[in-house]
Formats: sequence, structure tokens, C-alpha cells
Amino acid sequence: MTDSGSTEPGVSPLVRCRGLTVSFGGLDVVERVDLAIDRGQIVSLIGPNGSGKTTLVRAILGLVPPSGGAIERQPGLRIGYVPQRLAVDRSLPMTVARFLSMTQRTGRRALVVELEHLGIGGLADRPVQDLSGGEWQRVLLTRAVLARPDLLVLDEPAQGVDIIGQNELYRHIRALRDRLNCGVLLVSHDLHLVMASTDEVLCLNHHVCCTGRPETVANHPAYVELFGRAATAELAVYTHHHDHTHDPAEQGHSHG
Repeated sequence: MTDSGSTEPGVSPLVRCRGLTVSFGGLDVVERVDLAIDRGQIVSLIGPNGSGKTTLVRAILGLVPPSGGAIERQPGLRIGYVPQRLAVDRSLPMTVARFLSMTQRTGRRALVVELEHLGIGGLADRPVQDLSGGEWQRVLLTRAVLARPDLLVLDEPAQGVDIIGQNELYRHIRALRDRLNCGVLLVSHDLHLVMASTDEVLCLNHHVCCTGRPETVANHPAYVELFGRAATAELAVYTHHHDHTHDPAEQGHSHG
């Protein structure tokens, strides 16, 4: 949601950015961004490569300091993070269960249950080096949710995952949001991939170009200027296709 969003009276957002600016070497990489994320809300941050998306995420995570503006976080906020890239040394044998236990003191049964929620319960003893791109992303998502976060931050979670795997991944993200009642900040460079999953979109090109519901952003002149009319036309077809999918049993299917 934007700063003028629909937070219930008396309930503060999980995270709120007010006029957030992040500069490196005198250059504003992120400029005067307003953003708020509520519990139970999926917010997608989109924009071309080099637009400042990852820098904004790193500022929200507290990994880089703001140069201007402010970031407000709910006291005691727990954040689960799936980075854009996390490589594992292929010469180092490690099972999925071992990898997950390195960052969380969690019993094996709890690990397996969480893996089962993401449809990969049988992978606990599989070497991480043998996983497909989609399986690895779900393992990273499992690692992020083991601490029961209030906010999930996912930086390009579908990177390296085929289209069928992407549909499955976004279905699991929605299910996690519902089960944990957490907020989700989802970073992508491609709006049509997150259209069916998101509540609010913020289009970033160092500053906020436009923000709102996905269908509103898709028709905004700033979005068209950034991504071109062909992308907008493709998105219109994709949106129409998904407008008629309401049965939860159908959500995991590919829509071609």
C-alpha cells in the first residue's frame, strides 16, 4: 500500500518508509520513496534492472542506512528474507535438512512439516547440489518462514524457475501469507508474473513512478514508458485470463 493506504485505525503498518532516500557516492539510487506494508498484504515492487529495487529492500532490512527520510518498523518485527542469489559450494556435501538447521534451531520433524507445506517434504535428505531451481527456491522460502516472520521479503524469488514452477511458487507464497498472516514484499522486474498474487504494486525507477492495484499500474503512462506497450498488451491478456479463476483448487495450474 502507499502512504495513504487502508491501514485499519489504530493498527500501524509492519513497515513504513517516508521519503526514503539512499545514496551512494552522491548519487540517489532510491529517491524519496513512500511505502507501507500491512499484515496480510502482498506488495510487489517492480521496475527495470538497476532501478533501485534491491537497494530499497536492503534499506528496509536495515542492511544499508538511509541518506534521507525514515523507516518505521513495528517493535519486535520478525523478517524472513529470500535473497536474489544464494549460492552453495557444490564441493561441500550438504542435505536440505542440514542446510535448514544451520540458521534455525529447529527439530527435524518441524523442518519436514514446513517442507511439506511447500510440497517438497521428500527432499529433506536430498543434497542441495541436486535440487532444481524451483526446488532450491522453495528450500530458501522454507528457511525464511521457519522463524515465523511477520514480514516476508522475497527478492526475485522466481529467478531461474520455469513458468510452471513460477505458478507453483506464487501459489505457495499466497498460502504462506494466509497461514502465517504475514505481510509480503515481493520484488520482481516483471509485473505479469506477479499479477495473480499481489494486492498492491509499486513501480520504481529510482523514484516511485506509479503505485496502486496491478491493473491500475499496468495502464499507467509511467509503466507503459518503462516497459513498452507490448508488455502492457501482454499483461491485459494475462489479467483477463486470471479474472475468471476463483476456485482455490485451480490456483496451482498453469494458465498458458
